[in-house]
Amino acid sequence: MSFFDKVKQGASDAAKKAQQTVEITKLKAQIGSKEKEIEKLYTAIGAAVYRGHQIQDFAVTEQEVGNACHQVDELSGEIGIIEERIKAIRFEKTCTCGKVVALDAKFCPDCGSSLGEEPKVETTIGEIVVICSQCKTENELNSRFCISCGSGLSGAANDFE
Repeated sequence: MSFFDKVKQGASDAAKKAQQTVEITKLKAQIGSKEKEIEKLYTAIGAAVYRGHQIQDFAVTEQEVGNACHQVDELSGEIGIIEERIKAIRFEKTCTCGKVVALDAKFCPDCGSSLGEEPKVETTIGEIVVICSQCKTENELNSRFCISCGSGLSGAANDFE
């Protein structure tokens, strides 16, 4: 591997890591927003229960409480989906005991449970590509012309040989 290839590799790895960090930050912001919505629903549930207590008839507020509880369930499910996306980005999985471990781990370090074989996640981390300056399409490292617009790729590896 030549010096230029190593530099490209390092830059590509750094860009991928930065992209992962940005994506995880966005997903965590979504989780925070959903958690705030859940807190508002908890407050609404408490207020409805108290109104039922005041009038000594919980049947009046039962529908309101039920609807709010269903919304909390939906939001909690959405948070779970987002958390799974974060784990996929980080190449992690969760054991039945709740411990988060690396995706390639075969046994849990906390409880010793077998984690089974996970399907290999196809990743492009470490892949070196050339970005077309005209249309911003990713091209293979040895490409001389863009696969999308046909423009010449001046940064192709062949130019350094």
